[in-house]
Amino acid sequence: MITIIEYINVSGSFVFAISGALIAIKKRLDPFGVLIVAFITAVGGGTLRDILLAKEVFWLYNTSMLYAVLAGAILAMVLKNRLDFFSKPMFFYDALGLGLFTITGVQIGLQNQLDNSICILLGTVTGVFGGVLRDVMVNRIPVIFKKEIYATASILGGFLYLLLLKLNIPNPYSQIIPVIFTILIRLAAVYFKVSLPTIYKKKHDQ
Repeated sequence: MITIIEYINVSGSFVFAISGALIAIKKRLDPFGVLIVAFITAVGGGTLRDILLAKEVFWLYNTSMLYAVLAGAILAMVLKNRLDFFSKPMFFYDALGLGLFTITGVQIGLQNQLDNSICILLGTVTGVFGGVLRDVMVNRIPVIFKKEIYATASILGGFLYLLLLKLNIPNPYSQIIPVIFTILIRLAAVYFKVSLPTIYKKKHDQ
């Protein structure tokens, strides 16, 4: 289980780093700024999760995470001229990172023998908080605060993972299925423009 979590962590760090780097490039930051935003995007959620659990922050003792972030950021910078429209790859890599890190957070919650609802919360924090920090750093409204299906996809993915465990679905299927499910929910919501309702009321309704 620990080895699988480590692989998922590395993969999530890599794709989230690409997501953060692409947004930083779009904001015309210098290479150092791109690396910082990529790093914060990749490790922000996991760092908050580990702080909440009062445990060692995952990337401090695992240099493979840093290499994954560096590789993702460099890849984004090298390929930036081949990307005609930034938003499509950003959504794709953001969705990949969301799916991977959500399941990691739930797994770590289970390892710490926490209640299922708390495990889902940890999965959501792990999946979305890096994106929150990224958007704040580049002066954007975080996606989680908009009406888009983002945190909801993470919650549903975490719930599905716990359900598969309860049904005794073996590894790696119990992990791969909810990861893919979370990614598809996020991508489908963006593609079909599905969103949550807002509380905003038009003036003529007041």
